[in-house]
Amino acid sequence: MCLARAPGGPNQCNKEHVSSRILIIDDNTSLGQNLREVLEGTPEFDVDVRLARDANEGLARAKVEGFDVAVVDVKLPDSSGVDLIRPLRAASPDGEIILVTGFATVDTAIAALRAGAFAFLLKSFRPEELISAVAQAIEKIQLKRERQEYERRYRAIVEAADVLIVGLQEGGKVSLFNPRLAALTGVKAEDARGTSFVEAFLDEADHKKFHTALSSALDGAGAMEVEVGQRDSVGAIRRVRWHLSAVRGPRKKHDLVYGIGIDVTARRALEKRAADAEALNAMAPLALGLAHEIRNPLNAAVLELHLLGRSIDKLADASLHDPMRRRVTIVESEIKRLERLLTDFLELARPRAPQKEPVDLSRVASDVLELEAEALAANKIQVVREMDPQAFAVGDVEKLKQVVLNLVMNALDAMPDGGTLWARVGRDGSDVYMSVGDTGPGVDPTILAEIFDPFFTTKAAGTGLGLAIVRKIVDQHSGRVVFDTAKGKGTTVKIVLPRME
Repeated sequence: MCLARAPGGPNQCNKEHVSSRILIIDDNTSLGQNLREVLEGTPEFDVDVRLARDANEGLARAKVEGFDVAVVDVKLPDSSGVDLIRPLRAASPDGEIILVTGFATVDTAIAALRAGAFAFLLKSFRPEELISAVAQAIEKIQLKRERQEYERRYRAIVEAADVLIVGLQEGGKVSLFNPRLAALTGVKAEDARGTSFVEAFLDEADHKKFHTALSSALDGAGAMEVEVGQRDSVGAIRRVRWHLSAVRGPRKKHDLVYGIGIDVTARRALEKRAADAEALNAMAPLALGLAHEIRNPLNAAVLELHLLGRSIDKLADASLHDPMRRRVTIVESEIKRLERLLTDFLELARPRAPQKEPVDLSRVASDVLELEAEALAANKIQVVREMDPQAFAVGDVEKLKQVVLNLVMNALDAMPDGGTLWARVGRDGSDVYMSVGDTGPGVDPTILAEIFDPFFTTKAAGTGLGLAIVRKIVDQHSGRVVFDTAKGKGTTVKIVLPRME
């Protein structure tokens, strides 16, 4: 459709040239021909005029061909033009309808406008009146279609954007929820609309912070930025930085806030890892001195326990042997635990550089499983192995064994009443991987962001260094750790390393 020039207005043509389709429904054939000649002979228009002699023919043409503007006589042989408005609009929703009649009343005009007529012309009208009415109708249609095109582009941008986008009404109710945000939260856009964004999707600790930023944006304080915890589809907390900007409504009131969010979880994790590494590097000299000072008395304590065991054997009262040996055994186990903690701390604070040699990952995993076979059997744990003999990486065998050992020990702790442990080694494109999975209770998704932090543990007697050391060693091998868990469904930790060609 192209309106070359509206009366008294500038040239307004679309890039694609399409004639405006005019449908004239009038049982007076000669009048219809005259109206066609007037419209097609007007230089302001580029129109294609079709004629129909009654309501049935006009409605049939409308359903098949459509129209931009329908000029309809009120009095038709088979129907009233007023009654024809609704079926015509149903046939061509974007079209406009102009009624013409020689017997108009106020009631007729009001009924026509209520039914959806664009204009009402009284016979006998001048050609200029018809031209003006049709021009205004075409211009309205053009504006409507331009608005629809802008809305289509707007929706396409919102749906295709690789950022999180939400529209919030006053009170924080969701009115817009783009696919990227739906994918993150696991909630469909249609299900999210009308819900409280803060209550449904944000970490409880950040509710007040987000409400404050939202209220400030609605009050006209300008664009606001706020970083909050956002629950994802599995319940884990991700850090999202929201840019909130209010849109002024028709009453000059900020009644809608658009939020554009960027997931900064990975960035914050990298920043935290850098800060942890800096802190651990600063602690290295202290750790070495502390290790020296602690190991000396530990060694002395071990020797004294050994001598104490000999003395117990020499006691005359045999009834004292077993109780005293049990106490010695308890002390020995605690000293060993302190030694392991000290070794782990030294590995984390000042790790040695890994060796660079070909490593058969299947052999690494198998050696660790053989080492822990007795403990696995004692805990009634069934081991399922899936080993690829061609999975090779370049690295340090002993360090990678330590990685697998820490993962196996975590799996053991997660299944105190027995279960199944999966040990998998394989290839994936340019990578190789080792994974250890268990059928334990899984990890609460709200603490996933903290599980690799040094000294963070959920075990009563844990050190919180096992996974921190795993990540440290994997980082040294230019790899990555993939953590897959669901509460009540177990945990799988996958170590991905560059494949050796």
